[in-house]
Amino acid sequence: MEQVVALKKCKSLMVQGTTSHSGKTLLVAAFCRLLSKSGYKVAPFKAQNMSLNSMVTSDGAEISRAQTLQASAAGVDATADMNPILLKPKDPKTCQVIVHGKPRFDLKYADYMTDFAPKEGLRAVKESYKRLTSAFDVIIIEGAGSPAEINLRHDIANMRVAELAGASVILTADIDRGGAFASLVGTISLLKMEDRSRVKGLIINKLRGDPELLKPGIEVVQRVTGKKVLGVIPYVHNLSLPQEDSLSLEGYKSTRRAGLDIAVIRLPHISNFTDFDSLCSIKNVSLRYVSSKEELGIPDALIIPGTKNTLSDLKWMRVQGLDLEVSRIAKMGVPLIGICGGFQMLGKTIIDKKGVEDGVPGVHRGLGLLDVSTEFQEYAKLTRRVRASVFSEGPILGHAHMGSLDGYEIHMGKSALGSAARPAFKIDCDDQVEVFDGAIDASGLILGTYIHGIFDSSPLRRALFRHIALKKGLEPPEQSAKTVREGWLSSIDLVADVVRKNLDVAEIYRITGLNQDAYSHE
Repeated sequence: MEQVVALKKCKSLMVQGTTSHSGKTLLVAAFCRLLSKSGYKVAPFKAQNMSLNSMVTSDGAEISRAQTLQASAAGVDATADMNPILLKPKDPKTCQVIVHGKPRFDLKYADYMTDFAPKEGLRAVKESYKRLTSAFDVIIIEGAGSPAEINLRHDIANMRVAELAGASVILTADIDRGGAFASLVGTISLLKMEDRSRVKGLIINKLRGDPELLKPGIEVVQRVTGKKVLGVIPYVHNLSLPQEDSLSLEGYKSTRRAGLDIAVIRLPHISNFTDFDSLCSIKNVSLRYVSSKEELGIPDALIIPGTKNTLSDLKWMRVQGLDLEVSRIAKMGVPLIGICGGFQMLGKTIIDKKGVEDGVPGVHRGLGLLDVSTEFQEYAKLTRRVRASVFSEGPILGHAHMGSLDGYEIHMGKSALGSAARPAFKIDCDDQVEVFDGAIDASGLILGTYIHGIFDSSPLRRALFRHIALKKGLEPPEQSAKTVREGWLSSIDLVADVVRKNLDVAEIYRITGLNQDAYSHE
């Protein structure tokens, strides 16, 4: 039986990294899991996140997918307060600023850092953190990038948040990329004295070798920094967890082929590519991300994913010659699926009267594969969770009628269907007016939808694989009955167990100011 712990005051702990991709997100998820199992009511918090992989909370707020994952680890519903500021890059110098789950405006990064973040941004962070402390026993805070970036001394994602929360800091380094000892020592040395004192322990993460070989280096790091190394975490393989940004797609850029070959166009501003996580781990199915017509070849199915900048990425496809290849493949009867921005691209026209996306008003030609026209409206952004059912028939959707499809919408623009297109899905809602989503052509093989996570529900996934397998004379692949979220939790449990076995967790509880007896029962 789990022990229930009562706290007089909300406690906090912050996980920072010497670099991006040092494992902060997973460590926060693991700590949330361990604390939750100890009986604490725990919440994750990341003041500012930059990511194109976002998610919608139950009340329609848009936050980073990473904080949604961490909330699942904590066994609580995700809220906008767990990620009060989300930055979604639009181009190398500009981002969309989302505050408390709602889009506010587009800003140049320089203006965001100097004008918005120190005042209004910090105020939003304080408001969210205060609300969380009144509802939870413990807050596990994730930093962003590195706290020692000299050009970002005044960022609101690292030490300023630690100060706000009165939180002790644990610093982690990724040894898999090399230079972990130097990055730990260098980070500590570059911190201001008061910030340096907040760091109570160090972690070496993602080791693929023998931890005994690290002992001499650990002794030097501890002597030079005066900080204790709390443990060495081995590299954990075969995790089914969402990634935070497109750097993680590099591993998929291959020519690997299996019985069923699914290609996804890797758009420059690709977003929510976690839509395809459920396609990655199925036996005899390969998922490829492609950036050129040479890489594309002729797959068994082709997906155009979501994007933060539909028009810019559509122009990029034309420069690459991918627009012609997509049309050629579609004429060959290869199933073609567009999601969100990919759906908009499949249509005939995209109308942007106010220059919402690229600042240039106009009417733009789409790929013309669906009889659909989309119009952008300034900050008319729809964010909601949805449950849908298949509305149309065809060689794929005709076999996907069993069960509901759960997902979420995050998009700007409204799409209108012409006479040659039919709605693909019907949204389940309490309103008397029927609400439909997406479009499908007469062949039933070209499909567009605004619903992210559409493959997480098994009916559409099974129907797609059934169609392409039978077309190739193969048996449809066996698929796990687990939902994507169940797969997340299994992987988080695995990581939490690895953390528990390889870190001094009792010391981490002490650093956080928690009752160590609560940990001892695990």
